[in-house]
Amino acid sequence: MWILRGKLSAPALRICFLFCSSLSALAVDADLILHGGKVVTADASFSIVEAIAIRGERIVDIGRSADILKRNRGAHTRLIDLAGRMVLPGLIDSHVHALSAGLSEYRAPLPELHSFAGIQYYLREQASKVPKEHWIVVPRTFPTRLSEMRMPTKKILDAVSDHPVLFDASYVSVVNSYALKMSGVTRNTPDPPGGEIGKDENGEPNGILRNALSVIKGAPDTEHSQQFTHAEMLDALENILKRYAAAGLTTVGDRAVLKEDVDLYRELKVKRRLPIRAVLTWRLPTKAPADQLVAEIQRSSWVTNEGDDWLKFASFKVTLDGGMTIGTAYQRRPYGPFGAQLYGESNPQNRGQLFVPPDKLLAIMRAARDKGWQLTAHSQGGGAVDTLLDVFEKLNRERPLRPTRSLVMHASFQSPEAIALMKSIGILADVQPIWLYWDGPALEKVFGHDGMRYFIPLRSYRNSGVVLAGGSDHMIGFDKNKATNGYNPFLSMWIAVTRRMSNGAVLYPEERLTRQEALRMYTSWPAYIQFNEKNRGSLELGKLADLVIIDRDYLTCPEDDIKKIEPVMTILNGRIAYSATISPKR
Repeated sequence: MWILRGKLSAPALRICFLFCSSLSALAVDADLILHGGKVVTADASFSIVEAIAIRGERIVDIGRSADILKRNRGAHTRLIDLAGRMVLPGLIDSHVHALSAGLSEYRAPLPELHSFAGIQYYLREQASKVPKEHWIVVPRTFPTRLSEMRMPTKKILDAVSDHPVLFDASYVSVVNSYALKMSGVTRNTPDPPGGEIGKDENGEPNGILRNALSVIKGAPDTEHSQQFTHAEMLDALENILKRYAAAGLTTVGDRAVLKEDVDLYRELKVKRRLPIRAVLTWRLPTKAPADQLVAEIQRSSWVTNEGDDWLKFASFKVTLDGGMTIGTAYQRRPYGPFGAQLYGESNPQNRGQLFVPPDKLLAIMRAARDKGWQLTAHSQGGGAVDTLLDVFEKLNRERPLRPTRSLVMHASFQSPEAIALMKSIGILADVQPIWLYWDGPALEKVFGHDGMRYFIPLRSYRNSGVVLAGGSDHMIGFDKNKATNGYNPFLSMWIAVTRRMSNGAVLYPEERLTRQEALRMYTSWPAYIQFNEKNRGSLELGKLADLVIIDRDYLTCPEDDIKKIEPVMTILNGRIAYSATISPKR
Protein backbone atom coordinates (compact mmCIF):
# COMPACT_ATOMS: atom_id res chain seq x y z
CA MET A 1 0.00 0.00 0.00
CA TRP A 2 2.86 2.35 0.81
CA ILE A 3 4.10 1.93 -2.76
CA LEU A 4 0.95 3.42 -4.24
CA ARG A 5 0.83 6.14 -1.61
CA GLY A 6 4.33 7.28 -2.50
CA LYS A 7 5.14 9.84 -5.18
CA LEU A 8 6.29 7.56 -7.97
CA SER A 9 6.69 8.51 -11.59
CA ALA A 10 4.10 7.34 -14.11
CA PRO A 11 6.37 4.60 -15.56
CA ALA A 12 7.13 3.32 -12.06
CA LEU A 13 3.44 3.30 -11.20
CA ARG A 14 2.64 1.28 -14.32
CA ILE A 15 5.42 -1.20 -13.53
CA CYS A 16 3.95 -1.67 -10.10
CA PHE A 17 0.56 -2.49 -11.60
CA LEU A 18 2.10 -4.90 -14.08
CA PHE A 19 3.94 -6.90 -11.48
CA CYS A 20 1.14 -7.09 -8.94
CA SER A 21 -0.69 -10.36 -9.45
CA SER A 22 -3.93 -8.90 -8.11
CA LEU A 23 -4.81 -5.26 -7.64
CA SER A 24 -7.31 -6.31 -4.99
CA ALA A 25 -4.34 -7.13 -2.75
CA LEU A 26 -3.42 -3.44 -2.73
CA ALA A 27 -5.86 -1.24 -0.81
CA VAL A 28 -5.92 2.28 -2.24
CA ASP A 29 -7.77 5.24 -0.82
CA ALA A 30 -8.79 6.99 -4.02
CA ASP A 31 -9.41 10.72 -4.21
CA LEU A 32 -12.29 10.23 -6.65
CA ILE A 33 -14.38 7.26 -7.74
CA LEU A 34 -16.84 7.24 -10.63
CA HIS A 35 -19.16 4.23 -10.40
CA GLY A 36 -22.40 2.82 -11.69
CA GLY A 37 -21.83 3.67 -15.33
CA LYS A 38 -20.42 2.49 -18.62
CA VAL A 39 -16.73 3.38 -18.77
CA VAL A 40 -15.30 3.03 -22.29
CA THR A 41 -11.58 2.53 -21.76
CA ALA A 42 -10.56 2.67 -25.45
CA ASP A 43 -7.73 0.30 -24.56
CA ALA A 44 -6.40 -2.21 -27.10
CA SER A 45 -9.44 -4.47 -26.71
CA PHE A 46 -11.92 -1.60 -26.27
CA SER A 47 -12.90 -2.84 -22.81
CA ILE A 48 -15.97 -1.41 -21.07
CA VAL A 49 -16.21 -1.42 -17.27
CA GLU A 50 -18.53 0.06 -14.61
CA ALA A 51 -16.21 2.16 -12.49
CA ILE A 52 -12.90 3.97 -12.30
CA ALA A 53 -10.82 5.15 -9.33
CA ILE A 54 -8.48 8.14 -9.43
CA ARG A 55 -5.74 9.09 -7.00
CA GLY A 56 -3.97 12.38 -7.56
CA GLU A 57 -3.65 12.83 -11.30
CA ARG A 58 -3.72 9.17 -12.29
CA ILE A 59 -6.01 6.21 -12.71
CA VAL A 60 -5.41 3.59 -10.00
CA ASP A 61 -8.20 1.09 -10.55
CA ILE A 62 -10.90 0.12 -13.05
CA GLY A 63 -13.51 -2.60 -13.01
CA ARG A 64 -16.87 -3.54 -11.44
CA SER A 65 -18.45 -0.89 -9.22
CA ALA A 66 -18.67 -3.10 -6.16
CA ASP A 67 -15.02 -4.11 -6.44
CA ILE A 68 -13.77 -0.59 -7.07
CA LEU A 69 -15.68 0.83 -4.10
CA LYS A 70 -14.54 -1.96 -1.83
CA ARG A 71 -10.88 -1.62 -2.76
CA ASN A 72 -10.56 2.13 -3.09
CA ARG A 73 -13.16 4.00 -1.05
CA GLY A 74 -11.76 5.79 2.00
CA ALA A 75 -12.98 8.36 4.47
CA HIS A 76 -12.09 11.25 2.15
CA THR A 77 -12.89 9.70 -1.22
CA ARG A 78 -15.29 11.74 -3.35
CA LEU A 79 -17.89 9.70 -5.21
CA ILE A 80 -19.72 10.33 -8.46
CA ASP A 81 -22.67 8.05 -9.13
CA LEU A 82 -22.83 7.92 -12.90
CA ALA A 83 -26.41 6.63 -12.80
CA GLY A 84 -25.77 4.64 -15.96
CA ARG A 85 -24.06 7.44 -17.87
CA MET A 86 -21.18 6.77 -20.23
CA VAL A 87 -17.58 7.81 -19.58
CA LEU A 88 -15.09 8.29 -22.41
CA PRO A 89 -11.37 9.07 -22.36
CA GLY A 90 -10.66 12.80 -22.47
CA LEU A 91 -11.13 13.84 -26.10
CA ILE A 92 -8.32 15.29 -28.20
CA ASP A 93 -8.78 17.81 -31.02
CA SER A 94 -5.54 17.57 -32.97
CA HIS A 95 -6.04 20.77 -34.98
CA VAL A 96 -7.21 24.14 -33.67
CA HIS A 97 -6.12 27.77 -33.95
CA ALA A 98 -6.97 28.84 -30.44
CA LEU A 99 -5.78 32.44 -30.24
CA SER A 100 -7.48 33.65 -33.44
CA ALA A 101 -10.65 31.84 -32.35
CA GLY A 102 -10.50 33.34 -28.88
CA LEU A 103 -10.06 36.87 -30.21
CA SER A 104 -12.67 36.55 -32.97
CA GLU A 105 -15.65 37.27 -30.73
CA TYR A 106 -13.81 38.71 -27.75
CA ARG A 107 -15.42 42.13 -28.11
CA ALA A 108 -18.58 41.40 -30.05
CA PRO A 109 -20.42 38.44 -31.56
CA LEU A 110 -19.70 37.61 -35.18
CA PRO A 111 -22.44 37.85 -37.79
CA GLU A 112 -23.69 34.72 -39.53
CA LEU A 113 -22.94 35.40 -43.19
CA HIS A 114 -24.57 33.01 -45.64
CA SER A 115 -25.25 35.21 -48.69
CA PHE A 116 -24.21 38.35 -50.57
CA ALA A 117 -27.24 40.13 -49.14
CA GLY A 118 -26.11 39.23 -45.63
CA ILE A 119 -22.61 40.54 -46.35
CA GLN A 120 -24.00 43.83 -47.68
CA TYR A 121 -26.30 44.23 -44.68
CA TYR A 122 -23.30 43.71 -42.37
CA LEU A 123 -21.25 46.30 -44.29
CA ARG A 124 -23.95 48.96 -44.09
CA GLU A 125 -24.42 48.26 -40.41
CA GLN A 126 -20.69 48.62 -39.77
CA ALA A 127 -20.46 51.78 -41.89
CA SER A 128 -22.90 53.48 -39.52
CA LYS A 129 -20.53 52.78 -36.62
CA VAL A 130 -17.03 53.00 -38.11
CA PRO A 131 -15.54 56.44 -38.93
CA LYS A 132 -15.28 57.21 -42.62
CA GLU A 133 -12.11 56.10 -44.39
CA HIS A 134 -11.46 53.47 -41.70
CA TRP A 135 -11.29 49.79 -42.66
CA ILE A 136 -14.25 47.46 -42.36
CA VAL A 137 -13.31 43.78 -42.26
CA VAL A 138 -15.83 41.08 -43.20
CA PRO A 139 -15.00 38.11 -40.91
CA ARG A 140 -13.62 35.00 -42.55
CA THR A 141 -16.19 33.51 -44.89
CA PHE A 142 -15.76 30.90 -47.62
CA PRO A 143 -17.62 31.07 -50.96
CA THR A 144 -18.39 27.35 -50.66
CA ARG A 145 -20.62 28.25 -47.71
CA LEU A 146 -22.50 31.12 -49.37
CA SER A 147 -25.88 30.44 -50.96
CA GLU A 148 -24.61 31.95 -54.23
CA MET A 149 -21.59 29.58 -54.22
CA ARG A 150 -19.47 32.39 -55.63
CA MET A 151 -16.65 34.55 -54.35
CA PRO A 152 -17.87 38.12 -53.89
CA THR A 153 -16.17 40.80 -55.99
CA LYS A 154 -15.67 44.52 -55.46
CA LYS A 155 -19.19 45.09 -56.83
CA ILE A 156 -20.69 43.29 -53.85
CA LEU A 157 -18.44 45.10 -51.39
CA ASP A 158 -19.17 48.46 -53.01
CA ALA A 159 -22.34 48.52 -50.94
CA VAL A 160 -20.09 50.74 -48.82
CA SER A 161 -18.40 53.53 -50.78
CA ASP A 162 -16.76 55.70 -48.11
CA HIS A 163 -14.76 53.00 -46.31
CA PRO A 164 -12.10 50.59 -47.50
CA VAL A 165 -13.50 47.05 -47.15
CA LEU A 166 -11.68 43.74 -46.83
CA PHE A 167 -13.47 40.40 -47.17
CA ASP A 168 -11.41 37.70 -45.44
CA ALA A 169 -11.44 34.32 -47.17
CA SER A 170 -8.17 33.10 -45.61
CA TYR A 171 -5.57 32.74 -48.38
CA VAL A 172 -7.70 34.96 -50.62
CA SER A 173 -8.93 38.46 -49.83
CA VAL A 174 -11.43 40.66 -51.62
CA VAL A 175 -11.43 44.45 -51.41
CA ASN A 176 -13.84 47.09 -52.65
CA SER A 177 -13.31 49.83 -55.24
CA TYR A 178 -12.44 52.34 -52.51
CA ALA A 179 -9.51 50.19 -51.32
CA LEU A 180 -8.26 49.59 -54.87
CA LYS A 181 -8.37 53.30 -55.72
CA MET A 182 -6.78 54.29 -52.41
CA SER A 183 -3.89 51.90 -53.17
CA GLY A 184 -3.48 52.92 -56.82
CA VAL A 185 -4.23 49.40 -58.08
CA THR A 186 -5.19 49.45 -61.77
CA ARG A 187 -5.28 47.04 -64.70
CA ASN A 188 -1.56 47.76 -65.18
CA THR A 189 -0.49 46.95 -61.63
CA PRO A 190 1.84 43.91 -61.76
CA ASP A 191 1.08 40.84 -59.70
CA PRO A 192 3.23 40.59 -56.56
CA PRO A 193 5.63 37.60 -56.35
CA GLY A 194 3.60 34.43 -55.86
CA GLY A 195 0.30 36.32 -55.95
CA GLU A 196 -2.42 37.32 -58.41
CA ILE A 197 -4.65 40.37 -58.79
CA GLY A 198 -7.99 39.13 -60.09
CA LYS A 199 -9.45 40.74 -63.22
CA ASP A 200 -12.98 41.08 -64.62
CA GLU A 201 -14.06 40.42 -68.21
CA ASN A 202 -12.73 43.85 -69.20
CA GLY A 203 -9.32 43.32 -67.66
CA GLU A 204 -9.99 45.61 -64.69
CA PRO A 205 -9.20 44.54 -61.10
CA ASN A 206 -12.28 42.81 -59.68
CA GLY A 207 -11.13 43.08 -56.06
CA ILE A 208 -10.11 39.44 -55.65
CA LEU A 209 -6.53 39.12 -54.40
CA ARG A 210 -4.92 35.70 -54.30
CA ASN A 211 -1.94 35.91 -51.97
CA ALA A 212 -1.69 39.51 -53.15
CA LEU A 213 -2.94 41.63 -50.27
CA SER A 214 0.48 43.31 -50.20
CA VAL A 215 -0.62 45.61 -53.05
CA ILE A 216 -3.22 47.24 -50.76
CA LYS A 217 -1.97 50.14 -48.64
CA GLY A 218 -2.66 49.82 -44.93
CA ALA A 219 -4.52 46.53 -45.30
CA PRO A 220 -5.36 45.17 -41.84
CA ASP A 221 -4.00 41.90 -40.52
CA THR A 222 -7.07 39.67 -40.83
CA GLU A 223 -5.84 37.48 -37.97
CA HIS A 224 -5.76 40.49 -35.64
CA SER A 225 -7.74 43.22 -37.40
CA GLN A 226 -8.44 44.76 -34.00
CA GLN A 227 -5.76 45.85 -31.59
CA PHE A 228 -5.64 43.81 -28.38
CA THR A 229 -3.61 44.32 -25.25
CA HIS A 230 -1.45 41.54 -23.87
CA ALA A 231 -3.91 41.04 -21.02
CA GLU A 232 -6.81 40.74 -23.48
CA MET A 233 -4.98 38.15 -25.59
CA LEU A 234 -4.13 36.14 -22.50
CA ASP A 235 -7.75 36.28 -21.35
CA ALA A 236 -9.06 35.37 -24.82
CA LEU A 237 -6.79 32.32 -25.04
CA GLU A 238 -7.78 31.13 -21.58
CA ASN A 239 -11.48 31.57 -22.31
CA ILE A 240 -11.45 29.65 -25.58
CA LEU A 241 -9.56 26.79 -23.90
CA LYS A 242 -12.30 26.71 -21.25
CA ARG A 243 -14.87 26.41 -24.04
CA TYR A 244 -12.93 23.43 -25.38
CA ALA A 245 -13.10 21.79 -21.94
CA ALA A 246 -16.87 22.30 -21.89
CA ALA A 247 -17.04 20.49 -25.24
CA GLY A 248 -15.35 17.43 -23.69
CA LEU A 249 -11.82 18.20 -24.87
CA THR A 250 -8.90 17.69 -22.52
CA THR A 251 -6.09 18.22 -25.05
CA VAL A 252 -5.81 20.34 -28.18
CA GLY A 253 -3.15 20.59 -30.83
CA ASP A 254 -2.60 24.24 -31.75
CA ARG A 255 -1.43 23.84 -35.30
CA ALA A 256 0.22 27.18 -36.13
CA VAL A 257 1.99 29.00 -33.32
CA LEU A 258 4.45 31.85 -33.48
CA LYS A 259 6.44 33.28 -30.57
CA GLU A 260 3.51 35.43 -29.38
CA ASP A 261 1.27 32.38 -29.04
CA VAL A 262 3.96 30.34 -27.28
CA ASP A 263 4.57 33.13 -24.78
CA LEU A 264 0.85 33.35 -23.99
CA TYR A 265 0.55 29.59 -23.44
CA ARG A 266 3.62 29.60 -21.21
CA GLU A 267 2.29 32.50 -19.16
CA LEU A 268 -1.03 30.72 -18.63
CA LYS A 269 0.84 27.63 -17.49
CA VAL A 270 3.11 29.54 -15.09
CA LYS A 271 0.09 31.31 -13.60
CA ARG A 272 -1.80 27.99 -13.32
CA ARG A 273 -4.47 29.32 -15.66
CA LEU A 274 -4.04 26.76 -18.45
CA PRO A 275 -7.49 25.11 -18.59
CA ILE A 276 -6.52 22.06 -20.70
CA ARG A 277 -3.42 20.46 -22.18
CA ALA A 278 -1.93 21.97 -25.33
CA VAL A 279 0.43 20.49 -27.91
CA LEU A 280 1.97 23.16 -30.13
CA THR A 281 3.01 23.21 -33.79
CA TRP A 282 5.59 25.78 -34.87
CA ARG A 283 4.65 27.28 -38.23
CA LEU A 284 7.62 28.81 -40.03
CA PRO A 285 6.83 31.51 -42.63
CA THR A 286 8.71 30.60 -45.81
CA LYS A 287 9.14 33.81 -47.83
CA ALA A 288 12.82 34.19 -46.89
CA PRO A 289 15.55 32.35 -48.88
CA ALA A 290 16.10 28.71 -47.98
CA ASP A 291 19.49 29.26 -46.33
CA GLN A 292 18.01 31.87 -43.98
CA LEU A 293 15.16 29.54 -43.04
CA VAL A 294 17.56 26.65 -42.43
CA ALA A 295 19.62 28.88 -40.15
CA GLU A 296 16.50 29.93 -38.23
CA ILE A 297 15.54 26.30 -37.70
CA GLN A 298 19.03 25.41 -36.52
CA ARG A 299 19.26 28.20 -33.96
CA SER A 300 15.75 27.78 -32.56
CA SER A 301 15.49 26.17 -29.13
CA TRP A 302 12.10 24.62 -29.95
CA VAL A 303 11.85 20.96 -30.88
CA THR A 304 9.37 18.08 -30.80
CA ASN A 305 8.50 16.87 -27.27
CA GLU A 306 10.09 19.83 -25.52
CA GLY A 307 7.78 20.51 -22.56
CA ASP A 308 5.60 18.40 -20.30
CA ASP A 309 2.15 16.84 -20.03
CA TRP A 310 0.49 20.26 -19.88
CA LEU A 311 2.33 22.12 -22.61
CA LYS A 312 4.78 20.88 -25.18
CA PHE A 313 5.83 21.10 -28.82
CA ALA A 314 4.79 18.57 -31.43
CA SER A 315 5.35 19.36 -35.10
CA PHE A 316 7.28 21.68 -37.35
CA LYS A 317 5.06 23.07 -40.10
CA VAL A 318 5.15 25.10 -43.29
CA THR A 319 2.21 26.22 -45.40
CA LEU A 320 2.61 24.44 -48.72
CA ASP A 321 -0.59 25.45 -50.53
CA GLY A 322 -3.80 27.40 -50.03
CA GLY A 323 -7.40 26.42 -49.43
CA MET A 324 -9.82 24.23 -51.36
CA THR A 325 -12.69 26.51 -50.34
CA ILE A 326 -11.12 29.42 -52.22
CA GLY A 327 -9.42 27.73 -55.15
CA THR A 328 -5.81 28.06 -53.99
CA ALA A 329 -5.24 24.49 -52.77
CA TYR A 330 -2.76 22.96 -55.23
CA GLN A 331 -4.63 20.18 -57.00
CA ARG A 332 -3.70 17.31 -59.32
CA ARG A 333 -6.30 18.49 -61.83
CA PRO A 334 -7.78 21.90 -62.77
CA TYR A 335 -10.72 23.33 -60.86
CA GLY A 336 -12.63 23.64 -64.16
CA PRO A 337 -15.49 25.94 -65.21
CA PHE A 338 -17.57 25.65 -62.04
CA GLY A 339 -14.43 26.15 -59.96
CA ALA A 340 -13.66 29.30 -61.93
CA GLN A 341 -17.18 30.57 -61.24
CA LEU A 342 -17.06 29.59 -57.56
CA TYR A 343 -13.72 31.22 -56.87
CA GLY A 344 -13.96 34.21 -59.22
CA GLU A 345 -11.11 32.79 -61.28
CA SER A 346 -10.90 33.65 -64.97
CA ASN A 347 -8.82 30.56 -65.83
CA PRO A 348 -10.68 27.21 -65.61
CA GLN A 349 -7.29 25.48 -65.93
CA ASN A 350 -6.21 26.90 -62.58
CA ARG A 351 -4.85 24.21 -60.25
CA GLY A 352 -4.21 26.43 -57.24
CA GLN A 353 -0.94 27.64 -55.74
CA LEU A 354 2.14 25.89 -54.42
CA PHE A 355 3.75 28.36 -52.02
CA VAL A 356 7.06 26.53 -51.53
CA PRO A 357 9.04 25.04 -54.45
CA PRO A 358 10.00 21.36 -53.98
CA ASP A 359 13.76 21.96 -53.68
CA LYS A 360 13.26 24.65 -51.07
CA LEU A 361 10.79 22.46 -49.21
CA LEU A 362 13.30 19.62 -49.14
CA ALA A 363 16.01 21.87 -47.67
CA ILE A 364 13.66 23.21 -45.00
CA MET A 365 12.31 19.80 -44.03
CA ARG A 366 15.77 18.24 -43.94
CA ALA A 367 16.95 20.92 -41.52
CA ALA A 368 13.89 20.42 -39.31
CA ARG A 369 14.31 16.63 -39.42
CA ASP A 370 17.97 16.97 -38.42
CA LYS A 371 16.97 19.27 -35.57
CA GLY A 372 14.68 16.57 -34.18
CA TRP A 373 11.25 17.73 -35.34
CA GLN A 374 8.18 15.79 -36.31
CA LEU A 375 7.45 17.13 -39.81
CA THR A 376 4.26 18.32 -41.42
CA ALA A 377 2.89 20.88 -43.86
CA HIS A 378 -0.46 22.41 -44.65
CA SER A 379 -1.15 20.39 -47.80
CA GLN A 380 -4.81 20.58 -48.73
CA GLY A 381 -4.86 19.79 -52.45
CA GLY A 382 -3.76 16.54 -54.06
CA GLY A 383 -0.85 18.20 -55.87
CA ALA A 384 0.46 19.57 -52.57
CA VAL A 385 0.05 16.15 -50.91
CA ASP A 386 2.11 14.54 -53.66
CA THR A 387 4.78 17.25 -53.39
CA LEU A 388 5.08 16.79 -49.62
CA LEU A 389 5.18 13.00 -49.84
CA ASP A 390 7.87 13.18 -52.52
CA VAL A 391 10.01 15.21 -50.09
CA PHE A 392 9.24 12.76 -47.28
CA GLU A 393 10.25 9.85 -49.52
CA LYS A 394 13.58 11.51 -50.29
CA LEU A 395 14.24 12.13 -46.60
CA ASN A 396 13.28 8.53 -45.85
CA ARG A 397 15.95 7.30 -48.26
CA GLU A 398 18.53 9.16 -46.18
CA ARG A 399 17.29 7.54 -42.95
CA PRO A 400 13.94 6.12 -41.86
CA LEU A 401 11.32 8.77 -41.25
CA ARG A 402 8.95 6.46 -39.36
CA PRO A 403 10.40 7.19 -35.87
CA THR A 404 9.62 10.91 -36.31
CA ARG A 405 5.88 10.17 -36.69
CA SER A 406 5.72 12.83 -39.39
CA LEU A 407 2.34 13.48 -40.96
CA VAL A 408 0.26 15.02 -43.68
CA MET A 409 -1.99 17.85 -42.53
CA HIS A 410 -5.47 18.17 -44.08
CA ALA A 411 -4.61 16.18 -47.23
CA SER A 412 -8.29 16.32 -48.15
CA PHE A 413 -7.73 15.21 -51.75
CA GLN A 414 -5.99 11.90 -51.49
CA SER A 415 -5.20 9.03 -53.89
CA PRO A 416 -4.59 5.30 -53.40
CA GLU A 417 -0.99 5.79 -54.48
CA ALA A 418 -0.37 8.54 -51.94
CA ILE A 419 -1.95 6.51 -49.12
CA ALA A 420 0.17 3.48 -50.04
CA LEU A 421 3.31 5.63 -49.92
CA MET A 422 2.31 7.00 -46.52
CA LYS A 423 1.91 3.49 -45.19
CA SER A 424 5.21 2.30 -46.62
CA ILE A 425 7.32 5.05 -45.00
CA GLY A 426 5.26 5.49 -41.82
CA ILE A 427 3.50 8.80 -42.43
CA LEU A 428 0.46 9.64 -40.29
CA ALA A 429 -2.57 11.87 -41.01
CA ASP A 430 -4.16 14.91 -39.35
CA VAL A 431 -7.69 15.08 -40.78
CA GLN A 432 -10.79 17.26 -40.27
CA PRO A 433 -14.13 15.65 -41.14
CA ILE A 434 -15.91 18.99 -40.70
CA TRP A 435 -14.64 20.12 -44.13
CA LEU A 436 -16.61 17.29 -45.71
CA TYR A 437 -19.80 18.40 -43.97
CA TRP A 438 -19.68 22.10 -44.85
CA ASP A 439 -17.77 22.20 -48.13
CA GLY A 440 -18.41 18.81 -49.72
CA PRO A 441 -21.55 19.97 -51.61
CA ALA A 442 -19.77 22.83 -53.38
CA LEU A 443 -16.62 20.82 -54.06
CA GLU A 444 -18.68 18.01 -55.58
CA LYS A 445 -19.99 20.57 -58.09
CA VAL A 446 -16.40 21.61 -58.84
CA PHE A 447 -14.84 18.17 -59.30
CA GLY A 448 -17.89 15.98 -59.99
CA HIS A 449 -18.86 12.95 -57.96
CA ASP A 450 -16.04 10.80 -59.35
CA GLY A 451 -13.50 13.50 -58.51
CA MET A 452 -14.50 13.27 -54.83
CA ARG A 453 -13.84 9.54 -54.50
CA TYR A 454 -10.81 10.04 -52.24
CA PHE A 455 -11.95 13.20 -50.50
CA ILE A 456 -11.12 12.77 -46.80
CA PRO A 457 -11.02 8.97 -47.31
CA LEU A 458 -11.10 7.77 -43.71
CA ARG A 459 -11.81 4.09 -44.43
CA SER A 460 -9.08 3.94 -47.06
CA TYR A 461 -6.62 5.28 -44.50
CA ARG A 462 -7.68 2.69 -41.95
CA ASN A 463 -7.63 -0.21 -44.41
CA SER A 464 -4.06 0.78 -45.23
CA GLY A 465 -3.08 1.00 -41.58
CA VAL A 466 -2.47 4.75 -41.55
CA VAL A 467 -2.97 6.28 -38.08
CA LEU A 468 -5.50 9.14 -38.03
CA ALA A 469 -5.84 12.11 -35.71
CA GLY A 470 -9.17 13.91 -35.89
CA GLY A 471 -9.50 17.65 -35.52
CA SER A 472 -11.69 20.61 -36.33
CA ASP A 473 -9.43 23.35 -37.74
CA HIS A 474 -11.37 25.70 -35.47
CA MET A 475 -10.24 29.23 -36.27
CA ILE A 476 -13.09 31.70 -35.81
CA GLY A 477 -16.20 31.88 -33.64
CA PHE A 478 -17.30 30.60 -30.24
CA ASP A 479 -20.22 28.31 -31.09
CA LYS A 480 -18.97 24.72 -31.04
CA ASN A 481 -21.26 23.70 -33.91
CA LYS A 482 -21.55 26.81 -36.10
CA ALA A 483 -18.05 28.28 -35.80
CA THR A 484 -15.48 28.15 -38.59
CA ASN A 485 -14.94 25.31 -38.01
CA GLY A 486 -17.07 23.87 -35.22
CA TYR A 487 -15.00 22.18 -32.51
CA ASN A 488 -17.74 19.86 -31.23
CA PRO A 489 -15.93 16.48 -31.34
CA PHE A 490 -19.22 14.58 -31.42
CA LEU A 491 -20.29 16.44 -34.56
CA SER A 492 -17.02 15.39 -36.19
CA MET A 493 -17.45 11.79 -35.04
CA TRP A 494 -20.97 11.77 -36.49
CA ILE A 495 -19.58 13.01 -39.83
CA ALA A 496 -16.91 10.28 -39.78
CA VAL A 497 -19.56 7.62 -39.07
CA THR A 498 -22.17 8.85 -41.58
CA ARG A 499 -20.24 10.78 -44.31
CA ARG A 500 -23.30 13.04 -44.42
CA MET A 501 -22.88 16.54 -45.84
CA SER A 502 -24.73 19.74 -45.00
CA ASN A 503 -27.09 19.21 -47.96
CA GLY A 504 -28.15 15.83 -46.55
CA ALA A 505 -26.34 13.74 -49.15
CA VAL A 506 -23.93 10.97 -48.18
CA LEU A 507 -20.55 11.16 -49.91
CA TYR A 508 -19.07 7.73 -50.66
CA PRO A 509 -20.48 5.74 -47.73
CA GLU A 510 -17.79 3.10 -48.23
CA GLU A 511 -15.39 5.58 -46.58
CA ARG A 512 -17.30 5.56 -43.28
CA LEU A 513 -15.67 4.65 -39.98
CA THR A 514 -17.24 2.57 -37.23
CA ARG A 515 -18.19 4.30 -33.99
CA GLN A 516 -15.23 2.70 -32.24
CA GLU A 517 -12.84 3.96 -34.92
CA ALA A 518 -14.34 7.45 -34.86
CA LEU A 519 -13.83 7.57 -31.09
CA ARG A 520 -10.26 6.38 -31.42
CA MET A 521 -9.69 9.21 -33.93
CA TYR A 522 -10.29 11.61 -31.02
CA THR A 523 -8.59 9.61 -28.25
CA SER A 524 -5.89 6.98 -28.66
CA TRP A 525 -4.79 7.78 -32.22
CA PRO A 526 -4.11 11.52 -31.72
CA ALA A 527 -2.41 10.64 -28.43
CA TYR A 528 -0.04 8.46 -30.47
CA ILE A 529 0.55 11.16 -33.07
CA GLN A 530 1.38 13.59 -30.24
CA PHE A 531 3.82 11.09 -28.61
CA ASN A 532 1.46 10.89 -25.62
CA GLU A 533 0.13 7.34 -25.90
CA LYS A 534 1.79 6.22 -22.65
CA ASN A 535 -0.04 8.84 -20.63
CA ARG A 536 -3.39 9.54 -22.30
CA GLY A 537 -5.80 8.56 -25.04
CA SER A 538 -7.30 5.65 -23.08
CA LEU A 539 -8.46 4.93 -19.54
CA GLU A 540 -5.90 2.47 -18.22
CA LEU A 541 -4.00 1.90 -14.99
CA GLY A 542 -1.31 4.48 -14.41
CA LYS A 543 -2.47 6.85 -17.14
CA LEU A 544 -3.47 10.44 -16.52
CA ALA A 545 -7.04 10.85 -15.30
CA ASP A 546 -8.48 12.73 -18.28
CA LEU A 547 -12.07 11.74 -19.06
CA VAL A 548 -15.49 13.04 -20.02
CA ILE A 549 -18.95 11.99 -18.83
CA ILE A 550 -21.60 12.28 -21.54
CA ASP A 551 -25.39 12.43 -21.54
CA ARG A 552 -26.12 9.36 -23.68
CA ASP A 553 -24.61 6.14 -24.92
CA TYR A 554 -22.28 6.96 -27.79
CA LEU A 555 -22.06 3.32 -28.87
CA THR A 556 -25.78 2.49 -29.02
CA CYS A 557 -27.73 5.75 -29.40
CA PRO A 558 -29.47 6.41 -32.75
CA GLU A 559 -26.88 7.40 -35.31
CA ASP A 560 -28.10 10.98 -35.70
CA ASP A 561 -27.99 11.43 -31.92
CA ILE A 562 -24.19 11.18 -31.94
CA LYS A 563 -23.88 14.83 -33.00
CA LYS A 564 -26.30 15.81 -30.20
CA ILE A 565 -24.21 14.29 -27.41
CA GLU A 566 -23.42 16.77 -24.64
CA PRO A 567 -20.70 16.48 -21.99
CA VAL A 568 -22.02 16.69 -18.44
CA MET A 569 -18.57 16.70 -16.84
CA THR A 570 -14.97 16.94 -18.01
CA ILE A 571 -12.29 15.69 -15.63
CA LEU A 572 -8.72 16.70 -16.32
CA ASN A 573 -5.71 15.49 -14.34
CA GLY A 574 -8.10 14.05 -11.78
CA ARG A 575 -9.89 17.36 -11.20
CA ILE A 576 -13.20 18.66 -12.50
CA ALA A 577 -12.51 21.08 -15.36
CA TYR A 578 -16.15 21.48 -16.41
CA SER A 579 -19.44 20.38 -14.89
CA ALA A 580 -22.99 20.83 -16.14
CA THR A 581 -25.02 18.84 -13.64
CA ILE A 582 -23.16 16.29 -11.55
CA SER A 583 -21.66 17.14 -8.16
CA PRO A 584 -19.27 14.71 -6.45
CA LYS A 585 -20.21 13.58 -2.94
CA ARG A 586 -18.23 12.48 0.07
